[in-house]
Amino acid sequence: MPDRIKLDMHTHTQFSRDSRTSLEAFARRAAEAGLGAVCVTDHDTAAGGLRLAALNPPFRVIPGEEVTTRDGELIGLYLRRDVPPRLPAEETAERIRDQGGLVYVPHPFSRNRLRHLHRRALDRLVEQKLVDAVEVFNAREISGTSNARAVAFAVQHGLPGGVGSDAHRVPEVGRAYIEVADFATPAELLTVLGEGTIVGKLSGAVVHLRTWADVARKLARRTVWTLTSGTTPPRRP
Repeated sequence: MPDRIKLDMHTHTQFSRDSRTSLEAFARRAAEAGLGAVCVTDHDTAAGGLRLAALNPPFRVIPGEEVTTRDGELIGLYLRRDVPPRLPAEETAERIRDQGGLVYVPHPFSRNRLRHLHRRALDRLVEQKLVDAVEVFNAREISGTSNARAVAFAVQHGLPGGVGSDAHRVPEVGRAYIEVADFATPAELLTVLGEGTIVGKLSGAVVHLRTWADVARKLARRTVWTLTSGTTPPRRP
């Protein structure tokens, strides 16, 4: 691989409740975008990243999960299995660490999300040294000031900063990434993030409307399945 690679650290596939992006389409788009590595962070499951890695795409896949904790969302990277949702943030972080994973805080100061990690929980995790990195640029933020606050927080606490497209649809994959030296382990990733270059632009408000439409389509499909078959459809994909 080249000396420096493009890394998108926050993406979603059809294994997320609010995305319809198939693994095959995701892989094609990531390759077209020239990504050298991606973190697949589906909501409350690591299955998307694990299955994509098994397809052996032409880029490195870091299986992850955007976990819904009682205190807001928290990402685990380098996971081998699901971390259960709706646990306290501290327990979620510890379960991520138990797998040898990294605790990554997504969009910590988001102004357009209700489920970002609560500030009190974020401060507790940092105080207990349960945070490995903070997302300092998320392409789905409505306002750039949210990302600016994340940068300031990461600098203040000496934490590496990550970058993600937060892609829920195919064209979004690779819209934001961090260019870093190549790495092989979780510890090396944290090291290279400190010397990375942020590349990307905000996606705008329309992508959120499209995501809500995808949620509605999935809900409608599940409702029709239940009404016609009398059974509950498989949760994923």
